Amino acid sequence: MKAKAWRLYGARDARLEDVELESAGEDGVVVEIVTNTICMSDYKAVSLGTGHKRVPADIATRPIMFGHEVSGIVREVGRKWTSRFAPGDRVCIQPAFNIPGHELETMGYAWHSIGGETTAVYLPSVVIETGCLLHCGGDSFFKCSLAEPISCIVSAFRTNYHHAFGSHEHEMGIKDGGTMLLMAGCGAMGLGCVDIACHSPEKRPRRLVVTDVDEARLARAARIFGLEWKAGRADGPVNGVEVHFLDVRGLEDPVAALKAYNLADCADPANPTSTGGGYDDIFLFAAAPALITQCSDLLGFGGCLNFFAGPTDRSLSATFNFYNVHYMGHHVVANSGGDVKDMADSVDWISRGILHPEAMVTHVGGLDSAAQATLDLVTVPGGKRLVYTHVSMPMTAIADFAEKGRTDPFYARLAQLCEAAGGLWCKEAEDFLLANAPKLEIGEPKEKIVERRIVL
Repeated sequence: MKAKAWRLYGARDARLEDVELESAGEDGVVVEIVTNTICMSDYKAVSLGTGHKRVPADIATRPIMFGHEVSGIVREVGRKWTSRFAPGDRVCIQPAFNIPGHELETMGYAWHSIGGETTAVYLPSVVIETGCLLHCGGDSFFKCSLAEPISCIVSAFRTNYHHAFGSHEHEMGIKDGGTMLLMAGCGAMGLGCVDIACHSPEKRPRRLVVTDVDEARLARAARIFGLEWKAGRADGPVNGVEVHFLDVRGLEDPVAALKAYNLADCADPANPTSTGGGYDDIFLFAAAPALITQCSDLLGFGGCLNFFAGPTDRSLSATFNFYNVHYMGHHVVANSGGDVKDMADSVDWISRGILHPEAMVTHVGGLDSAAQATLDLVTVPGGKRLVYTHVSMPMTAIADFAEKGRTDPFYARLAQLCEAAGGLWCKEAEDFLLANAPKLEIGEPKEKIVERRIVL
């Protein structure tokens, strides 16, 4: 199958090229990619090239495809897999294949025919053998793409752990009915975390506090979850969870301000197991030393800090109170990505309408805009960038559709459809875009890509 794909040759050296993929053959599967959402991890891979731990050293001569939050349609199925997949099936891919001996070789970093920023991929047998090709239900492709970032958050919720006072038994997951804090939590992944905290069919906190330093992001987040933003904060119930959004800019003592939400629960502050206003679970979405230290001060007894933000600084360090590690049971966890179960559950919850990941998307564009949009992640404000891989379209903020629609009826209609969906991207907008946006032309292949064969 012919394809058009962004391929990485070195740091910030991404090229949009026409290639030919292998046919499914006996044991492969060929998938047409329809959507890919851009992740901060993509920025790190594209900007660092071989300086990234997951990117192989030979990409100058054997370039890799990047992008890993995909949805698509099965087009060819090798005879080995005809009992599990058929042409026309809607699917997504868990990018962490977790192949023994190849644990760092994930989709979007180390594979030559498997990525997100392309019109099609060839999947060798090992991808299906590890369970990483999943059927995807629901009413839209873009929500299926968002199952991957959602699965990372689901994994984080399951990675946290607690234990009862005086017990060595670890209870995996956030504390059910506990207190949770999201630091720098109004970005795309933070909004996904709010959604899961309030709607997960598993454990939920009783109280959720979300901080940020960008009032526009805070106000948007509050509105999405049905709360009124006023005077630097928003407060109210979301599906039975007590939720607070707070702008922490200019606070003289942000730790004290955040602990104040929980002080009413401290019946006996002198009790050694009292939280002292601290939190059972904290998720940190910014790799900032000062925030790490604040998180140390904000943990309650037995509190768990999930360092969700993936740093680029290999020497990142911060002050952390080890007195409280010893006497208060404070502990730190982290996870990079999810596993197949996390992904399967995310797909299921999204398809059943339990979760609403559309809040994560702020920009939409075509494949021709994907590389620059990836490099712009750290300089252009916004959440998830959604790429339609067969479309030619500048990466455009949903908030700018109406203005562009003054002179372009295509954007005017997108603005109307998104406005009807509360300012969010939606199935109706996706359907209109796929039917009306200019199509990206696939030319004659530069070369045929032959993927590696790894045997379990």
